[in-house]
Amino acid sequence: MKSSRLLAAVLCAGLGALATPAFAGPASDANKQLVRDAITMLFIDHKVDQAVDTYFAPDYIQHNPLVPTGSAPMRAFFKQFYAGNPTSTIVISHIIADGDLVAVHYNGKMNAQDRGSAVVDIFRVANGKIVEHWDVYEPVPEKAANANGMF
Repeated sequence: MKSSRLLAAVLCAGLGALATPAFAGPASDANKQLVRDAITMLFIDHKVDQAVDTYFAPDYIQHNPLVPTGSAPMRAFFKQFYAGNPTSTIVISHIIADGDLVAVHYNGKMNAQDRGSAVVDIFRVANGKIVEHWDVYEPVPEKAANANGMF
């Protein structure tokens, strides 16, 4: 009988811990603002050098298979990309933070005529710098099976 009460107490305590965000608060808010500022400077303003120098760690870890790891290769990638795509931009829909992880959902467009792609970038922040990045994207189709939109 005592063991079943103990088990019930442990389970309730564990479920309560799951329902409470472990990382919500000022650190998440600060990381969310840092990422918002970084992607605005990089993806909207195209200030590659300033964005990389201000917001990205030199040993930045990249999980996108098209870009090598490190801030120097990322800098080179975006300079070349913007040279060929000077009107590309993003429209941010959502930014969600959980401790050191920040997810950004946006429409990335090559130009004004482009329907764009639905993109989710996930950044890990440490010591006031972006230190790691993952992303997924899906082109916005001409016709959708529903009217809900992707953003």
